[in-house]
Amino acid sequence: MSRGTKLDLFIGTEIDAGWSEIVERRSEVAEEIKVPSKHFLVFRKEKRRGKVVTLVGEFFLNEDDGNETLKTLKKKLACGGTYKDGWMEFQGEAQEKLKTNLQELGFRFKN
Repeated sequence: MSRGTKLDLFIGTEIDAGWSEIVERRSEVAEEIKVPSKHFLVFRKEKRRGKVVTLVGEFFLNEDDGNETLKTLKKKLACGGTYKDGWMEFQGEAQEKLKTNLQELGFRFKN
């Protein structure tokens, strides 16, 4: 290739007019709000970017009540976390501590 020559690259795909459509994702958060004793929670573990994340849910709470519960649990466990789509996500393996703290708050678990 000599100096001053432009490269003409062809990717090989055609981009239609609909390529920039924004598809709205809606999560299926339950409309029904339950008291803590009516919940049957489940634990899941996932790896995200090489780190373990403990998921617990599904909660049937208001957004405000869920965030308040999350805030108290994060203080007791001294870890980070978030509340998304009715599930609480905690950094690290915190299943045993979470179970005892949630049972103190009145939540129940599936076997």
